[in-house]
Amino acid sequence: MDYRPGNNSHKVFYLTGFSSLGEHRRLLSIPFFLLLLYMTAANAVVTFVIATQKKLYEPMYVLIGSLTLLSFFYPIFFLPRMVISFASGRNEITKEECLIQMFLIHFGGSFQSSILLQMAVDRFFAICWPLRYHNIVNLRNSMLFSAALALRNTLTIVVAVCLFIPHTFCHTNTIYHCLCEHTSVVKLVCGNIARNLVAGAMTFSLTTSDCILVLATYIIIFIVIFQSPSGESRQKAIHTCSTHLTVICVGYVSVVCAFVGYRVSGIPPDTRVLLTLSYLIIPCAFNPVIYGIRTKEIKVHVLKLLKLSKVDSEKT
Repeated sequence: MDYRPGNNSHKVFYLTGFSSLGEHRRLLSIPFFLLLLYMTAANAVVTFVIATQKKLYEPMYVLIGSLTLLSFFYPIFFLPRMVISFASGRNEITKEECLIQMFLIHFGGSFQSSILLQMAVDRFFAICWPLRYHNIVNLRNSMLFSAALALRNTLTIVVAVCLFIPHTFCHTNTIYHCLCEHTSVVKLVCGNIARNLVAGAMTFSLTTSDCILVLATYIIIFIVIFQSPSGESRQKAIHTCSTHLTVICVGYVSVVCAFVGYRVSGIPPDTRVLLTLSYLIIPCAFNPVIYGIRTKEIKVHVLKLLKLSKVDSEKT
């Protein structure tokens, strides 16, 4: 294994995150494997419930189902390789595999943010313009909005990843991380990386812009809610929005922590790696729990599916 700088472009990288643990690094395969099992199972259950219950064929539940479906696949982009690497001690990854993994990680992250934005927009029209909700939030408009966000995300991430292709990687081929993401890979590039830095900033701006729009939308929503007469509809709106805000806070706070971890000096390398993994894993782990517990309609059907108990919908 050549960890030293060289004149030729490296074709293989070594992901050495948590190598400071020495032989104990192998033990990390156990918790991450259990996390992978839990996230795939929990998200699969919620997604299956929404997909099979016709009562849940409404825009908001479809968006929740899309989020849990993404949360099902997202960990598969990086966790299986991590678990195998920890267990076997084999840390190498080819340049091509690294760039593909980078694309999938940033692509999935941007779509997660876009779904949260779509949820906020859906609640905005449902609460602020209830009489026009079904005219505005119809299948055609929803598909157009989704297509616009998908095109934005795809073009930005594709450009960011493709800019690495012509570069040579003649610095060290060691990445002190457990996966390939833009910030860590760009440090290995030889030559002018100005375009890569701009592309990286644009990739980060996808989540940032979505976050700003989501926060602005919910500020307006809560202003409307608290100006409306108190009653059952008001309490239901507060409950629904607080559930979504919990998911949003979990997602965006973990992203901010990871961003700060890379920008603040003096933070141990293993802590930086852990913060990055947290913003990828925590939303996928918490989304099915939050929606499964706080959304009555989903909770009832999940419990029925798991045959845990027969729950009276009037008492939940």
